[in-house]
Amino acid sequence: MPEYCFFKKGNHITALEKTDKAGAFALTNKGYEKQFEELNAPDVKRALARFIDIRNEEQTTTHSFVTGAVFASLLIGLVAVAGWLFIK
Repeated sequence: MPEYCFFKKGNHITALEKTDKAGAFALTNKGYEKQFEELNAPDVKRALARFIDIRNEEQTTTHSFVTGAVFASLLIGLVAVAGWLFIK
């Protein structure tokens, strides 16, 4: 299976085989940024689908950590207030 690298410009993402140096150079000149992910896939379509899955998973994980921290902070605050009211 070929190894693909990804380039992003705004919301547009494209995949190239890692060995396509001319294509990578052309995309870089057009303003695309090379992404650090490199994947093995049978074809470009599956490589792009997997890349999008990885990015969505990263966003979900980040969101989960942020909301978990906020929930924990609120819960600790409520427990502190409840404890203060019962002790008083």
